[in-house]
Amino acid sequence: MSITVLLADDHAMVRDGLKLLLESQQDITVVGLAANGREAIKIAKNTAPDVVILDIAMPELNGIEAALKIRDALPGARIIILSMHATSEHVFRALNAGADGYLLKESAGAEVVRAVRAVYAGRRYLSEKIATAAQGMNLSERGAASAKSPLESLSEREREVLQLVVEGRSSAEIASAINLSPKTVETYRSRIMQKLDVHDVPGLVKFALQHGVTSGE
Repeated sequence: MSITVLLADDHAMVRDGLKLLLESQQDITVVGLAANGREAIKIAKNTAPDVVILDIAMPELNGIEAALKIRDALPGARIIILSMHATSEHVFRALNAGADGYLLKESAGAEVVRAVRAVYAGRRYLSEKIATAAQGMNLSERGAASAKSPLESLSEREREVLQLVVEGRSSAEIASAINLSPKTVETYRSRIMQKLDVHDVPGLVKFALQHGVTSGE
């Protein structure tokens, strides 16, 4: 019986490369490909994969927010976050969102098969570089406070709005995308700025890039 996998990354070359690697294994089948977080959620609900691999910085909805929603919809799915970031803040955000694995893009080609098999078997998987540096990064419950992200001051809906704002969407476009009124979106944006002590959209963009909300591409 094959391990079924959903791959979500906004770069087609990454998706196709990982798909080839995974499907070269007799016990793994890729059942879906997605280019953004919202698409990943939709495909996950339709295919119920065993393992979901999510790029951390995807348009419309990033991998960490998508992980939260997929975990709610499919509690049995195993989730791996794919990231360029090796900081403790990013790793903790991913694990707190319910991720079972954290895979660095620089080593994904060599590690993706091991990671999929590990999380499918119920084990946590961290890229070798992160696992080796785990003590220095203080990847423990005691280290969670030092790795706490300012994003934790925002609600899940506020983080969704933040990402769409920094990606240049108008209030009307955001309202349409997440089923709110434009006035409510404006209220969310003001609240986000107040909570983060940021006073303009360029400041929000800088914050979002620093904390991995979006890749800025």
